[in-house]
Amino acid sequence: MNKNNFAWRRWLPLFFGLSFGLGACKSGPAEGCRTDAAADAPAVPVQLQRLERAFFGIKTPADAQRFMDAHPAFARYYLQRQPANEKELAAGLPQLATNAALQQLGRETAAAFPDSAALRQDLGEMFRRVHHYFPDFHAPPAVTYVSGFLSKDIYVNDSLLVLSLDWFAGPKASKRPDLPQYMLRRYTPAGLMPMLAQNVSSKYNRHELTANTMLDAMVHAGKSLYFASLMLPCTPDSLLLGYTSREMVGLEANEPRVWGHFLENNLLYSTTPFLVQKYVGERPNVPEIDKTCPGRVGRWVGLQIVRKYVASHPEVSLGRLMAEKNAQRLLNDSHYRPMKN
Repeated sequence: MNKNNFAWRRWLPLFFGLSFGLGACKSGPAEGCRTDAAADAPAVPVQLQRLERAFFGIKTPADAQRFMDAHPAFARYYLQRQPANEKELAAGLPQLATNAALQQLGRETAAAFPDSAALRQDLGEMFRRVHHYFPDFHAPPAVTYVSGFLSKDIYVNDSLLVLSLDWFAGPKASKRPDLPQYMLRRYTPAGLMPMLAQNVSSKYNRHELTANTMLDAMVHAGKSLYFASLMLPCTPDSLLLGYTSREMVGLEANEPRVWGHFLENNLLYSTTPFLVQKYVGERPNVPEIDKTCPGRVGRWVGLQIVRKYVASHPEVSLGRLMAEKNAQRLLNDSHYRPMKN
């Protein structure tokens, strides 16, 4: 592991227009807090440990060994510690911890997330809502870390949650993840909880492994976003999706046109991976619809379908919704047909 193993590069910002050339706009749930059925849910215990200080205290392989021994779950799941790579990790961690650029990033990350109590409260607020909807949920012990972007931004399983906070240090940091600008918008302190909520949703978001149509991908993503919107009732849709306010206004004003594009071009039942990626995957924009239409627009449409379904079926619990694998059934029963104003 080379202490200079930091592959960052600059990307030119990409700017998009307002609303597909149409002047109409409307406000959606992003304008205020959503209805919160879990507002009175009881608190759940939250364990949070900041590992940055201990990590940057590593100077020797022996220090690294003690660090891994002191945090066995973190070493096992996040550092992928195994007998075969024990010596390599023990030798590599000191090189990273003493890297001047990473130390500077660590200080900038600490400035972006100075308050452990506030972070613990944010986690507690989200976890108590998850427990409200899914009583079998147990909040995993959480740790924070500075990985230098060499490991995952967020790692979560039933035993451990790792938040690599340097990913979310924001635009003032001296180093940023090696991602294009339209993706970096999501990697700010405010973007941490929305991304975590969507990660947690994967525990409950059921999906047929053989279901590979555009509609399947859209609805699966829509369920994840809807889950996050309930866990974070005061987080605007723009943060959940990583869109600018202008992009949100454009989508809301042109929802019939966006939906019509999928219908007119027979896209919903396409199983071509390239096509699915175009509309659901990472991309700066979707010029097939309009040059100002933001990427991942299929996810946004999926969220609208899910919201329409829930509005039409208030008796369906979040657990039942997340367990529903049939995207076609959700679409049919939602009666989703956005109309032109």
